[in-house]
Amino acid sequence: MSRFKSGKSGNPKGRPVGGPDRRREFRELIRDAVPELIEKALELARGGDAASVRLLLDRALPPMKAQAEPAPFVLPKDGSLSDIGRAILASVAVGEMSPDAGKGLLDALAAQSRLLETDDILRRVEALEQRKENNNGG
Repeated sequence: MSRFKSGKSGNPKGRPVGGPDRRREFRELIRDAVPELIEKALELARGGDAASVRLLLDRALPPMKAQAEPAPFVLPKDGSLSDIGRAILASVAVGEMSPDAGKGLLDALAAQSRLLETDDILRRVEALEQRKENNNGG
């Protein structure tokens, strides 16, 4: 049987502020030995130790990330956001654009839509405040 109830933290207050950081302590302990440890890992890797090879490569080379090729895409002139979205979807549908690139463009389009909505709301609030000031002052 578990000591803690499901969904309840065993430490509701969290780690104490200013408490010891074990990782920092460990780094301090091995700091002077790091060059020798790296040399030992290299020696083991050269000897065929696959775990050492993997460790060194994982630390030395960042993982490669997939990158989409640029897709030529012409935005519809004077089109609404909906028109642009439909054009993006059509481009993906016929294979002119990768689905990932299409998703990225649609996400950017959605963000643009939210910005436009926010600008519109701000303009409307400012107009209402101006009208209220004019009615109260005149």
